[in-house]
Amino acid sequence: MRTDWLARNAQYYPHKTALIWQPENRRLSYLECDHLGNHTAHWLITQYNLKQGDRVAVIAENSLAHVLLFFACQKAGFILVPLNYRLTPSEVQYIVEDSDPAVLFYGEAFAEYVANAKPTCLPLTKIVQVIENKEPNTSSFQPSPDDAVMILYTSGTTGRPKGAMITHKMLAFNAYNTIMRLDLTTKDISFNAAPFYHTGGWNVLLTPFLLLGATTILLDRFDPVQILELCENEQMSIIWGVPTMMKMLSDHPNFERANLRSVRYAIVGGEPMPIPLIQTWQQKGVPIRQGFGMTEVGPNCFSLPEEDAIRKAGSIGFPNFYVDVRVVDDLGNDVPAGTTGELLMRGPMTTSGYWRNEVATLQTLQNEWFYTGDLVRMDEEGYFYVAGRKKDLYISGGENVYPAEVEKVLYQHPAVAEAAVIGIPDAKWGETGLAFIALKPNQTTTETELIAHCRSFLARYKTPKYVRFLPELPKGHSGKILKKDLKTI
Repeated sequence: MRTDWLARNAQYYPHKTALIWQPENRRLSYLECDHLGNHTAHWLITQYNLKQGDRVAVIAENSLAHVLLFFACQKAGFILVPLNYRLTPSEVQYIVEDSDPAVLFYGEAFAEYVANAKPTCLPLTKIVQVIENKEPNTSSFQPSPDDAVMILYTSGTTGRPKGAMITHKMLAFNAYNTIMRLDLTTKDISFNAAPFYHTGGWNVLLTPFLLLGATTILLDRFDPVQILELCENEQMSIIWGVPTMMKMLSDHPNFERANLRSVRYAIVGGEPMPIPLIQTWQQKGVPIRQGFGMTEVGPNCFSLPEEDAIRKAGSIGFPNFYVDVRVVDDLGNDVPAGTTGELLMRGPMTTSGYWRNEVATLQTLQNEWFYTGDLVRMDEEGYFYVAGRKKDLYISGGENVYPAEVEKVLYQHPAVAEAAVIGIPDAKWGETGLAFIALKPNQTTTETELIAHCRSFLARYKTPKYVRFLPELPKGHSGKILKKDLKTI
């Protein structure tokens, strides 16, 4: 299996636009991207003595340099580690220590995040020097399809992030799944405004487009005005995002007069899209394709055809081509249609495991099946529906939030005796956090104080929006806090 896609597409489509870096209106052909990938790999090898398997970390808002580093890693066998800039410096420090990168690039706004980091730390602007570098790539590295090309850190149920290893084979088969199920062509044009620390930023459309030979417009942030304008000015054929993003677009005053005639459909993931919002977009002539996936298995695993958007509202559709699935009970037995069980997935788009975390790997990967922790049911027609999250995570603005991580921070407050966090509906973000707190005797605190406490240790999207105080939290016979009871209070 070929791992250097750019070298091949530089032959097939040398002058076709691969990337448009919108902040500078810079257009790069596949031939130029291939040269830049080679130059970047050569620079990293000669200047920093990188070898195959070395990690290259980056913390910055979206930039062209992110993609240049990815090209170099794909060609030379390095492993890219995009860091979540929404985390606190202490959270970032843990990931840096865990991934142990050979070099760390950072944006100017994030200098404090790398102040105590041990690897070589360089401003992201340093990579710009590579663009004019005419040195050939002297790398003799030959990455294997099973080698990791990226480590994407996901929130952990125990309060520590886990690094999902993304292999060359994973990227390829996720791209195949995406191309086949979404009927992509080399003529398609889309944008990417999702953050590069998230699998969506890389693997919803960017890497499938790079393998196929389509065109991606890279944005440094999500801007509804800009995206609506690009639909007409660049004749974008596909748009995508979580329901919150789609609502922000449709709520904007420019939506009514926006020219979206070139848009074939919109891809929506992260959580179900409300029917009224689906109808708003369909009335504008843009069908909705609901999808589902996760970092460790794709992420493009399920897709609902646009013609079923209303008839099967709430469904994630059915599995993509190279995805095998099972729905099982707590004993691992397959359950019949209409019965809720845990979703298991298997296929060549599955992670090889978690970086330096054998325990987590063995817990989730068993006999080639990935235990997702998501509860689903399948109807009689083979359409799947997400019923809940086995591990209590909730999704806020497309970001997974694990209550255990938030609760760990709440327990650090001196007045807190008991803490439990659940997700509740939120008009803007889909879900947000509600913390239930029981205080220690003779201790006092306020909702405002606890929220401020959380913001000192957690990213903003993880911080609960609301706090409720109870004399004590409901518990079962074993003494475990019963979150199902909290949801009824």
